[in-house]
Amino acid sequence: MKKKSIKDIDVEGKKVLVRMDFNVPLDNKGNITDDTRINAALPTINYLLENGAAVILMSHLGRPKGDNKAAFSLQPVANKLSELINNKVIMMDDCVGEKVKKAAIKLKPGQVMLLENTRFHKEEKKNDQEFAQQLASLADLFVNDAFGTAHRAHASNVGVAELLPSAIGFLIEKEIDFLDKALKNPKKPYTAILGGAKVSDKIELIIQLIDKADHILIGGAMMFTFLRALGYSTGKSLVEEDKIEAAKEIMEKAKEKGIDFVLPEDTVVAQEIAEDAEYHSVPVNAIPDDMIGLDIGRLTVLKYSDIINASKTVVWNGPMGMFEIYSFSHGTRGVAKGVATCKGITIIGGGDSAAAIEQFGFANKVSHISTGGGASLEYLSGKELPGIAIIPDK
Repeated sequence: MKKKSIKDIDVEGKKVLVRMDFNVPLDNKGNITDDTRINAALPTINYLLENGAAVILMSHLGRPKGDNKAAFSLQPVANKLSELINNKVIMMDDCVGEKVKKAAIKLKPGQVMLLENTRFHKEEKKNDQEFAQQLASLADLFVNDAFGTAHRAHASNVGVAELLPSAIGFLIEKEIDFLDKALKNPKKPYTAILGGAKVSDKIELIIQLIDKADHILIGGAMMFTFLRALGYSTGKSLVEEDKIEAAKEIMEKAKEKGIDFVLPEDTVVAQEIAEDAEYHSVPVNAIPDDMIGLDIGRLTVLKYSDIINASKTVVWNGPMGMFEIYSFSHGTRGVAKGVATCKGITIIGGGDSAAAIEQFGFANKVSHISTGGGASLEYLSGKELPGIAIIPDK
């Protein structure tokens, strides 16, 4: 890890501003329904407290679009965090302003303060320099530990890092360590499982993987764009018509490189997307004109599971079907089980894949679950993440 880490800076007696990813799901009563991201932040927070720092935390939550909306307040996070660290978290009603500045000045080593949602200000997403300056003025040092927003150049990660001595926290360090195992020198055989709705979201990742992976397994609605590229009829299934040529080129490139580019053998079809819809499995070359493909079929699950279990590195990004509906969840569940039983390094690329592996109860049976869907996708695609690139090297 070449980036300056939290262990490379002296935090004793310093005020440390930390960008966290506390973008947790809330129910309609404001209760946190999944505290995974808060727990993931604890190693960095505890390290700072144990080493004599005064800790100022900041994060966004939801999409308030620059408005101060009570539904997106970080107060539930402050309450939960107070419990987890057994230390009162001082909750501010804003992230900038005179009141916040005074509270930061009074903050003593061993105390924790949480700033209100940074996205209550439009300047955050614009990486406004004046807004970044106001945030930076609260502290002596900056630590970025929000991998989930590292692919965005915002004021609370890139802007602040330009103004304060900076380092990455333990969460980002762990993310990069695991993702580099897949990106730079993966143990072979290396299998990538790609799903989700759109080929367009994954083109750059697939091109990157063609140079590294031994097997690329395709599922989700994106499979129908590839099937159409092979000349198959896909019924009423989702197809990106403008990406059919790109799909052909990807398959040709994979063939040239000798990569095992695998499409499903069968798919689960229904006439409508509904909980009570009748469904059955058909071969991918026999999809009825009035049907929608909504999952990979059983034969495909068996085939994919065999490939996964023989692998030493597995990266999974994107569900195999519309797993939110039970009838169309069996493909994603089957692949999740295959990944969970694989003896190699298994990395879940955040987003829906992470939600699925949690939902099916296999989260504790994989090597790493990324906390950033978009960030992990971009990192594995070979892109530089602005929130990490701005941190100086050791």
